[in-house]
Amino acid sequence: MKFGINTYLFSSPFTNESISFFPKFKEWGFDFVEIAIEDPANIDPVLVKKALDDNGLECRSVCAATGPGRDLRGNRKEQVVSLEYIKKLIDIAPVLGSSLVAGPIYSAVGRAELISEEEHRKQWLTVVKHLKSLCEDAEKQNVKLAIEPLNRYETDFINTCDQAINLIKDVDSAALFVHLDTFHMNIEEKDQALAILKAGKKLALLHASGSDRGTPGGDQINWERIFVALDKIDYQGDIVIESFTPDVKIIAKAASIWRKVEPSKESIAVEGLKFLRSLNL
Repeated sequence: MKFGINTYLFSSPFTNESISFFPKFKEWGFDFVEIAIEDPANIDPVLVKKALDDNGLECRSVCAATGPGRDLRGNRKEQVVSLEYIKKLIDIAPVLGSSLVAGPIYSAVGRAELISEEEHRKQWLTVVKHLKSLCEDAEKQNVKLAIEPLNRYETDFINTCDQAINLIKDVDSAALFVHLDTFHMNIEEKDQALAILKAGKKLALLHASGSDRGTPGGDQINWERIFVALDKIDYQGDIVIESFTPDVKIIAKAASIWRKVEPSKESIAVEGLKFLRSLNL
């Protein structure tokens, strides 16, 4: 298992200038960086890859930012915009050295509403159609796509591992996987360890975040059971610390971070990594 850090903790949006954080990430002991690309035009992937190499780091996953306007189940314009954005991430990922694009790529984050079963089915079929197309593009680039269930306050579409697995079955592509997040699972799953077992070989990425969005280990999540479940499925994927602070204003508002949960973003990274590595001995 390798341990990474999501750039949202320090930078939003990620730009060429954000590579200045790489030396610290390496110093703290991270194996890789998960780069959240809000706007592909903000970065030169060749330059970013060189900075990663210079610091002895990898980009093992690209995190999709599907904010308003990027929605595979939205109106026609939103669907087209989202498709174009995700296709760009699929193209950029290999240049950065990554073979994984992950996140809630099925919908705009924050879209949560009560709809009829008929409307939900219509949206489901639309998303399936688009994911089939995106998976074809991903397969050509030897890239995996991983869909992330979010909590009920951030989406009404995919909240649980079961729902994600059902969507993957309907898309029926070897390129589509599950991306689980301990924060969202803490809200939506009956049992986080059981969700991991259900995902099995389809689990491509695990985001580690405290139950309050803070430091992994300094919260009420049963991390020992999570790591036992990972061991049972012989998980060979990555674990990424994805936590937020009020310091990064844009993401703080999007993730409803209204108070200082931890002393600093540095403490989340350092203490979180130390804790996660202690469970992987």
